[in-house]
Amino acid sequence: MSPRPPLAIYIHWPFCRSKCPYCDFNSHVRDRVDTDTWTAALLADLDRQVELAPQREVVSIFFGGGTPSLMPPETAGVLIERVKRHWPTAADLEVTLEANPNSAESRRFAAFARAGVNRLSLGVQALDPVALKFLGRGHDRTEAVAAITMSQKLFPRTSFDLIYARPGQSIAAWRDELDEALAFAGEHLSLYQLTIEPGTAFYTRAGKGELVLPEEDTAAALFELTQERLAAHGLPAYEISNHARPGAECRHNLAYWRYEDYLGIGPGAHGRITRDGVKYATRQYRLPEAWLRALDFEEMTRISRESAVEEMVMMGLRLVEGISRARLEQLADSPVEALLGVTLSRLVESGFLELGERRFAATRAGRQRLNAVLAALFG
Repeated sequence: MSPRPPLAIYIHWPFCRSKCPYCDFNSHVRDRVDTDTWTAALLADLDRQVELAPQREVVSIFFGGGTPSLMPPETAGVLIERVKRHWPTAADLEVTLEANPNSAESRRFAAFARAGVNRLSLGVQALDPVALKFLGRGHDRTEAVAAITMSQKLFPRTSFDLIYARPGQSIAAWRDELDEALAFAGEHLSLYQLTIEPGTAFYTRAGKGELVLPEEDTAAALFELTQERLAAHGLPAYEISNHARPGAECRHNLAYWRYEDYLGIGPGAHGRITRDGVKYATRQYRLPEAWLRALDFEEMTRISRESAVEEMVMMGLRLVEGISRARLEQLADSPVEALLGVTLSRLVESGFLELGERRFAATRAGRQRLNAVLAALFG
């Protein structure tokens, strides 16, 4: 009997206490959230999406946001149980919750662990007090360190995020902050270069000239320092911004990057699901109130072969492991060389891409400049 195809499930909690100035995620600040209503609605969304992927094996559940650590732990528990009722689950099911490291939310960590969460991802973002204030975070350094320590005692698997390439940040300052982070780190770290996204407060400030990111050469040096420091510490990169000890990679995010199937539950959530050999994209209403009224997809569309190939390449080249050549060529019904043409040869010769008998991947230089590489491939 052939194994059931794996399935990942993303559940979106859209609410935050405040909006961070760099954040362009689907997050919203509300004076009051009726948690009973939201629990019932998320359960109903799970119930209706079962028919999209029946009899699949769920390998990961990911509570993202927003700030899902603001939801009642009981809500997480009933959602996990509903998933288990609808689908068979892997023996090593990964259940991740994103959390803020402030004192109020840290006190709820034990309840989330009892509810079935077994991996906690902390949005620390900085260990420097001035940087925390600049990034609009609601916690201080002491709270962040305490939350990291507590999470490692309560959860089998943990991770935390930092943002670098901040305005005025020197290579020496990032080296010191990175070394501090490595002293606290467990099995996984996510390290993101600051980007200025449209619609954010930072975008407005940047437009006025009030916020300037480091020069490209400095940003590249910060990236290289990050790769080298973490590899030396036993946490090599497995994706552009993610580092882990071998075997400790985030299984849920690997499902995205490997272009596997996942369901998106809740407002603004996206999904990718294969039915009868055809890939479909689902998209939910972003505004929480609109989503509650509809409790249905805003859009479910068939993905063309050309678009599916582009999505697989865009996601897979983020990974150090790259993309299975056989899988890409099966999807494209074409050899990679014929698919990507002379541009591919040029990028391979320039040292940005690698094409072997079994894999197609970006080099480290290619991952560092992936947006430019992808623009060259797909115009």
